[in-house]
Amino acid sequence: MKIGLTGGIAIRNSNFSEIILPALGAVGIGIVIVLISRYTLGKLPGISVPDAVATGGLFGAVSGSTLAAVLPQLDSAKVPYEAWTAALYPFMDIPALVAAIVMASLYISKKTGNTSEKVEIWPIIKESLQSSAVTAMLLGVALGILTKPEPVYESFFNPLFRGFLAVLMIIMGMEAAQRMNELRKVAQWFAIYAFIAPIVHGFLGFGVGLILHKLTGFSIGGSVVLAVIAASSSDISGPPTLRAGIPSANPSAYIGASTAIGTPVAIAICIPLFIGIAEMMLGR
Repeated sequence: MKIGLTGGIAIRNSNFSEIILPALGAVGIGIVIVLISRYTLGKLPGISVPDAVATGGLFGAVSGSTLAAVLPQLDSAKVPYEAWTAALYPFMDIPALVAAIVMASLYISKKTGNTSEKVEIWPIIKESLQSSAVTAMLLGVALGILTKPEPVYESFFNPLFRGFLAVLMIIMGMEAAQRMNELRKVAQWFAIYAFIAPIVHGFLGFGVGLILHKLTGFSIGGSVVLAVIAASSSDISGPPTLRAGIPSANPSAYIGASTAIGTPVAIAICIPLFIGIAEMMLGR
């Protein structure tokens, strides 16, 4: 609910007429990132599809800390960007998480069901959207857009979230420790993926930003923001949603890949890389 409220408030405070096409681009990027993971990481030996899809969902979702890191660096480099670009993150974050849950559910249904019968996708999508985590997140988005929940957000949801997150991380750490043996045989694949994926996803986001630049005048700085949120991987919103939506996935795999490797690569490599490209394009 807190994650959804954050996104809904950001959307409401933005100029939605300007944000429509970049938002659609962000939606597409989030879903494509999950597909990339499904058909690259998920095809490697020893890696289960639920683990690969959950990892893709986490990398398709957005890190608020990485987003917060790029904005002041753009300001320092005097690279202009639209003030509302930070509001793009829920458009990438939520579709990536939902897509990951749907893909994992579809795979599990095919694996456990009668393969001779056609698997109906819509019931799986409906069931995924009705899961407690996704429903609460989407409800939060709606309330953030349609109401003004800032007072209750600041006094209740924001402080409460920190306590629940601490408890959640302890529980997920215990689960990860219990399932560590499952990861040892394939850890190298997750490490390689976690290093390469942020850079690839960042170029995907930057490319979409440049297309929007040509079509709508979307700024080069905005393209950098889109690239960085595509390169980032969620360390807050993703884990609880994926734990609820894909319980068969191993938290050691997707959290370890994201937190230990993906986030440092996004911050230390991708942010200066794309700001540098933007400066070259601006003739500096």
